[in-house]
Amino acid sequence: MEGGMASRIGQRMRRLRNNDVLRGMLSETRLDAGEFVAPVFVRHGRHVVEEVGAMPGVHRYSHDTVGRYAAQLADCGIKSMLIFGIPKSKDSVGSHAYASSGVVPAAIRAVHDSVPSMVVMADVCLCEYTAHGHCGVLKGRNVDNDRTLPLLARAAVQYAKAGADVVAPSAMMDGQVAAIRAGLDLHGYEDTLIMGYSAKYASSFYGPFRSAAGSAPSFGNRRSYQMNPANAREAMREIELDIREGADMVMVKPAIGFLDVISEARKRFDAPLVGYNVSGEYAMVKAASQNGWLDGMAAAEEILMSIKRAGADLVITYHAEELARHMKGK
Repeated sequence: MEGGMASRIGQRMRRLRNNDVLRGMLSETRLDAGEFVAPVFVRHGRHVVEEVGAMPGVHRYSHDTVGRYAAQLADCGIKSMLIFGIPKSKDSVGSHAYASSGVVPAAIRAVHDSVPSMVVMADVCLCEYTAHGHCGVLKGRNVDNDRTLPLLARAAVQYAKAGADVVAPSAMMDGQVAAIRAGLDLHGYEDTLIMGYSAKYASSFYGPFRSAAGSAPSFGNRRSYQMNPANAREAMREIELDIREGADMVMVKPAIGFLDVISEARKRFDAPLVGYNVSGEYAMVKAASQNGWLDGMAAAEEILMSIKRAGADLVITYHAEELARHMKGK
């Protein structure tokens, strides 16, 4: 009786999973190190290579060491990096963000000197550069959206002048993409791409980044300008606005908790779509791995696969180098 029932099973899905070769051939989603973007912290100073305590395996570099790190990334197949600057001093208007002598322009030049083919992306925000830690200039205790826009544009122009291939506004100011596009075009940088942090949520998963970059707000929070995690339809409006304003690529951040937003964005928009696997998501995997609770590499691979499967074309991830080397060794 039991054998007779078994013989009538027409579709045996397990046949498709019999061995590694078959599973690889039939994979619907694939990871490629060339689709990873490595976030990199660059700080003022010389000869700096210092580990970030909250993010094991992630380091801060100075402009004279970041070129060597870029070469390491290129060696394992990574073709792009996203630079975040940590200045020597801060003020109320984040002036080091748009200074020609700032840490980010120096880092961009160093990376291109070391690896000319590396696609260098530069984050455009004021939070790392302001004494108060907010993403724009203040009017009282509120961020003044419109006074912030020309400063973001100035920063983007400086980064383009230094050789950035992509500028990435993350301040979540209304109209920031349009202001930056106008500034770039005015100064002759029509070919510099803009990657909008289009749907950037006010997330609890940014803590390790803020520790690494020294960018935590000194008062209040960023909920008045970053998105409410409860909202998905609003994200589609934000993405559409950025595309209309001239964004060449759009982003959803964080990625793991917002896979539904990535998936819906993929259905609606044809623009290149980026998922940001943020610092807190990375730190959770590292902590669990160090405690022996899970296989860190397998978990990282599964997480990035889910982001790609949801529809992201590129993934910004702190796992980039380690996972790329792991994949290369297979």
